[in-house]
Amino acid sequence: MVVPTSLRLDPGTKNRLRAEAEREHMPAATLAQRLIDEGLRMARCPGVVFHDGPGGRRPSLSAGPDIAEVVSLLHHLDNSGEEAITEAAQWLETPQSAVRAAVDYYVEFPDEIDQDIARRHRAAQAAREQWQRRQQLLS
Repeated sequence: MVVPTSLRLDPGTKNRLRAEAEREHMPAATLAQRLIDEGLRMARCPGVVFHDGPGGRRPSLSAGPDIAEVVSLLHHLDNSGEEAITEAAQWLETPQSAVRAAVDYYVEFPDEIDQDIARRHRAAQAAREQWQRRQQLLS
């Protein structure tokens, strides 16, 4: 449920919000809601940013992969604890601190990331099945 909230914005901020909302084809209040939520999440989990993509907005490491990719990798490693963080950092060619930031985000928002991982898995499975059908047709 959305709760109405009144904010006072300086004219420059309000103009930038309105212009960005027009550019993204959405109401300014919707964009403000998204930006506030993402800003609070980034403040809670430093090193995490948000990007647009085919599946919508998604949390990512500032200089690296999406959080869902990091978590999925961690789920598939044989190591655990610090050894898993070290191994994931090596696989992803990213600092261990970035992997920790992804873990911190996952701890805060596990349902969101689990849903993203499941969506990616379904898309990969559909692509694999389509490729197999093509191969059958062409063989």
